[in-house]
Amino acid sequence: MTGERAERHRGTVRVLIADDHQVVREGLRMILSEERETIEIVGEASDGHAAVREAARLRPDVVLMDLLMPGLDGVAATRRIRADATGPRVLILTTYADDERVREAIRAGATGYLLKDVLRAQLVQAIHAAALGVPTLDPRAQQHLMRQVATPASPSPFAGLTPRELDVLRLVARGMGNKQIAATLHLSVGTVKGYVSAILPKLHAGDRTQAALFAVKHGLEDGDA
Repeated sequence: MTGERAERHRGTVRVLIADDHQVVREGLRMILSEERETIEIVGEASDGHAAVREAARLRPDVVLMDLLMPGLDGVAATRRIRADATGPRVLILTTYADDERVREAIRAGATGYLLKDVLRAQLVQAIHAAALGVPTLDPRAQQHLMRQVATPASPSPFAGLTPRELDVLRLVARGMGNKQIAATLHLSVGTVKGYVSAILPKLHAGDRTQAALFAVKHGLEDGDA
């Protein structure tokens, strides 16, 4: 830890909130405002690109990062922020605890991984821990990682897809068109088309119907894969 960062942690931890839902950002700001003596909210970002930009501009100690955001998702944003070893720590705060997302976030350089139903005291503790480089894992996320280590799973038929491509494919399997998917995932229609085009060759599918049938066959529609 640099002298500047160590000195800073004797006072307040500077936090950047990155989440595409305004109500979530407002809620976090309200919750953390009660910890104003030790935590300072220095800024907000509504997508991954803004998170990377604001992290570089504001130099917070910790970025509270959502995973599912438009444009650049939380994993990719985390990877860019942590590309600079002196950059802020990233604490994932999401609604997802599935194996792939936890693994990808940790690989991207996240210091901690929490779910959004976390208690305030646990969130505050995790923020302070992240600022010091100490990891915090939600018990459910930890169970996913431990299960993988204890009993390595057979290769997933979707192993070649990114988390965002899985999100798109899951909605394709539910019969949604590109416009519906774009609205659901807060993406542009063009971006969705790009994801679908990338998914098809990875599944050796000739069209989206074949991809949807493949996804349903392997249980992705129900979120089990």
